[in-house]
Amino acid sequence: MRRTNGLRWLLLILVVLALAACGGTADDGSEEAADATTAAETSKAVGAAPEAKADCGAVKGEAEGARIAYMPPATEFPYYIAIGEGIKAKAAEIGYETFMLAPQSGADIEGQMGMIQDVLTQEVDGIVLSTHDEKAAAPLVKQAVEQNIAVVIVNSDIADFPTPVHGVVGYRQRPGTHKLGEYAIDLVDGKAKVGLIEGQPGYHSTERIGGFVDAIEGEPGMEIVASQPGGWNVEGGNKTATDMLQAHPEITMIMTANDYMSIGANKAAKALGRDDVIILGNDGDTQALEEIYSGDWEATVNTTPFEMGGKVLEVMQGCLGKEFDEFYVETPTQIVDKENALEYLQQPQRLHPKPSKEY
Repeated sequence: MRRTNGLRWLLLILVVLALAACGGTADDGSEEAADATTAAETSKAVGAAPEAKADCGAVKGEAEGARIAYMPPATEFPYYIAIGEGIKAKAAEIGYETFMLAPQSGADIEGQMGMIQDVLTQEVDGIVLSTHDEKAAAPLVKQAVEQNIAVVIVNSDIADFPTPVHGVVGYRQRPGTHKLGEYAIDLVDGKAKVGLIEGQPGYHSTERIGGFVDAIEGEPGMEIVASQPGGWNVEGGNKTATDMLQAHPEITMIMTANDYMSIGANKAAKALGRDDVIILGNDGDTQALEEIYSGDWEATVNTTPFEMGGKVLEVMQGCLGKEFDEFYVETPTQIVDKENALEYLQQPQRLHPKPSKEY
C-alpha cells in the first residue's frame, strides 16, 4: 500500500508540475500576444510599420512630373470624388498628371480588380488605391510593387495590408467612431436601443462599427438589438433600416458605417413615421452635413476627404522622391452635429459636391 500511495503521490506531483508548465506557456503566449498588439498599436500611432512597408527607394518614378492613377472602389460615392478633387487640386499645384479609374458600384470588386490589371499595363508612376476587398487586391498590389510602381492606400488606417505597400493615408477609423459612441451616450444619457448598419464585410466596416461598439458596450442602458449590412449606399441603408425598424420597433438609435447609409436610414425612419429615431453616420459627405444642419438627423464623424486627397498626393510625391520613410499618415476627424455643421458648409472649397445653396 505504501508503495502504491507513493506512486500516486509521485504521479500527482508530476501532473501538477505539467499543469504549471502548461499554464506558464499560456501566460508567456498571452504576454507575447499582448506585446505584439501593443507594438502594432504603437506602430500605427507613430506612423511606422516596417513589416508592411514597401521600399520607396526602389520606385521607378521621380518626384517631378509624375503620372498617378487614383483608383477608388466606386464612382457612386461622392466621398471618393471629394478625395479625387483634393488629389486634382494638389496635382495642379505640384505639376502631376492624375486620372481616376473606378467601377460605378462599390459592390463590383471584380470590376475594380480588372481596372487595376489594366493600369499595370500602362505607364504610371504611382497608384493611389482604396478598395473594399484588400485580399482580392493584394496579388495585384504585389505585382505593382514588383514593377516598382509606388502604391499608397487612401481612406484607411490599415497597418497590415495583405502585401507590403509604400504608405497609408487616412483617419483612424475605430477611434473616430469611438468618439461617436461617446457622443451617443451623452446624447441619450446612456439609454438607447441601438441598430447598427454595417458596410460590406471587410476592414473598413469592421473598424467603424467596432469603434462605436467599443464605446457603448460598457453602458448597461445602451443595448444593441440588431446589426445588419447595408451595402455602403443610400438604397441599402434605406432597405436595411426599413427592415430593421419593422422587425425591432423598439429601436431608438441607428448608427451606420457611412453617411450614405445614414441618409437612407433617415429616409426609412421618416417614411415609417419614426421621427424619434436618432441617426448617426460616418464620413462628412456634403449632403449629410446639409441634412444634419437642417435637423433631419443627428451627427456624423467628419473625416475631411478633400484634405485627405491633398495629403495622399503629398505622400506619393515624397515616396517618388525617395524621401518618405514613414508608413501611416493620419488625417483629422471631428464630430459634426447641428451646432457646428455650418462651419463646414460655409467653406464650400473644402467640399465635393458643393453645398446645394450658399450658407
